[in-house]
Amino acid sequence: MGIDFLIIGGGIAGASAGYALAEHGNVTVLEMEDQPGYHSTGRSAAQYVELYGNRIVRALVRLSREFLASPPDGFTEHPILSPRGALFVATEAQQPHIDELLAMASAAAYPVEQLDPAGACAVVPVLRADAFHTAVFERASMDIDVHALHQGYLSELAARGGTLVVGAEVGSLTRDGGKWRAKTPAEEFTAPVVVDAAGAWADRIAELAGVESVGLTPKRRTVILFDPPKGAEIDAWPLVIDAAEEWYFKPDAGKILGSPADETPVEPQDVQAEELDVALAVDRIERATTMKVESISHRRAGLRTFAPDKTPVVGFAPGVEGFFWLAGQGGYGIETAPALARAAASLIVDGALPAAFLEEGLEAGDLGPGRLV
Repeated sequence: MGIDFLIIGGGIAGASAGYALAEHGNVTVLEMEDQPGYHSTGRSAAQYVELYGNRIVRALVRLSREFLASPPDGFTEHPILSPRGALFVATEAQQPHIDELLAMASAAAYPVEQLDPAGACAVVPVLRADAFHTAVFERASMDIDVHALHQGYLSELAARGGTLVVGAEVGSLTRDGGKWRAKTPAEEFTAPVVVDAAGAWADRIAELAGVESVGLTPKRRTVILFDPPKGAEIDAWPLVIDAAEEWYFKPDAGKILGSPADETPVEPQDVQAEELDVALAVDRIERATTMKVESISHRRAGLRTFAPDKTPVVGFAPGVEGFFWLAGQGGYGIETAPALARAAASLIVDGALPAAFLEEGLEAGDLGPGRLV
C-alpha cells in the first residue's frame, strides 16, 4: 500500500496531524530522533490558558478545549486536563498588560477575577505583596498532561494504520511524477502530500524541497525545578506569571517549576540550559516571592519556534504542489494541537477550514503561509 500523507516530524504537531489524517488515508510519520518529541514537545510544561497569545491563537485554544477536556474513548488512560488556575501579577508599570487581559476576558465573556496584592497572596502565600500592584486570576486555566496527549496521538495513529519511523532524518526531498520523494538513512519514502511538521527544522525541510522560507525563528526557553518551602501546601497553587511574561512558576510533581520566560533566538539544535538564564530565573522568582532557591534539582531548555507574527503556519505552500506547512506553533503548540490537526486535515483533504473555525472568525488566510512569503 502506498503512502498518501508523509509527515516530517513526530512531535505534537506531526503526531496530531497524523492521527487526524489517518482517517483519510495511509500516513507515515518520519522522526529524525530515536524518540519523538525530543526537542520541544517532551520539554514542555504546558498549560491550557485562554487569555494568552494573539486573536488567532486564542481562537485555536478555544477550538481545542473540547478534545482536551473529553478525548475520544480509549485515547488515554488518564485525564489530559487537570485543575491549575493561572494568576497574572503586575507592577504598576505593567498595568497596561492587565488592562489588555481584562479587555480580552470581557470580549470573550470569560470569567476572571481582579485581585489586589492581599487577595493574590491569599491564593499563593509566598508572593511578596510589595512586589506587585494588581493581579488577574484565571481559575479555569488547566494543567495539560503533555505525555498523555502526545502518546495518545501516537497510539491512535498506529491503531488507525499509520506508521511512525524513528531515526529517519530527511536528507533530501524532491518532487517527481506527482509525488514527493524523501530520502532518509533507513530508506526512501514517497507520497503525493508531504506535511512539514519539523518544528525548529521546518524551514530547513522547506529548503530541501525548494520551498520559500516563511521566516521561522527557534527560541530557547529555560526551566528549573527546585524544592518548595518546607511545610508549604503547594498542590492547589496556580501558575503564577508576570504580566509582562518575564518569569513564571508553578507546582510540578511536588517541586516548583520556574522559568525566566526567556526567548533567545538560536539555530535548530539540541538546546541546553544556559547558566545566565538559570540565574535569571532564580533572581526574578526570589524578588517576587519569599522563596529561596537553595538547590536546583533539574534544569532544561527547549525550543519554541515562532513565525514573524507569532501565529502558526498551516497551509499549502503557494505555487508548490503537495507541500503543506504545519509549523510555527511557538509556545502554543500543545494547547492548540487538536485544533491545528483538525485544520490541517480539513485543508489537505477538503481544501477548506471546518465550519467551527469560520464561526470563530478564522479564515484559511489567517494561518496560511501566503501571508509570510
